[in-house]
Amino acid sequence: MPVQIIRQLSGLRERTKLIRESGGTIALVPTMGALHEGHMALVELAKRQADHVFVSLFVNPRQFGPNEDFEKYPRSEDADAARLADAGVTALWMPSVSEIYPEGFSTSVVV
Repeated sequence: MPVQIIRQLSGLRERTKLIRESGGTIALVPTMGALHEGHMALVELAKRQADHVFVSLFVNPRQFGPNEDFEKYPRSEDADAARLADAGVTALWMPSVSEIYPEGFSTSVVV
């Protein structure tokens, strides 16, 4: 069965609300994609801890420094989605940069 791909926050909120209202639990495995065995081990652990597993796939441009190449970061969304479907993941949260950082976004953390 294909994994449900959710790209908008409203869809994510709707899906998680339905699961919670039915008494289900959700585990999240956050990633930047290009899934490997370490990610899949986390998915398997999450499946043992919750009724539903969601995986996020977001290559965050704010995680890249001035000399790091955001554009060259490996992206394999179709292969990742297929791999997650095979693993029985409920949903893949794959937002765009503008969904995470909408116009007017101004929050930042400085350590």
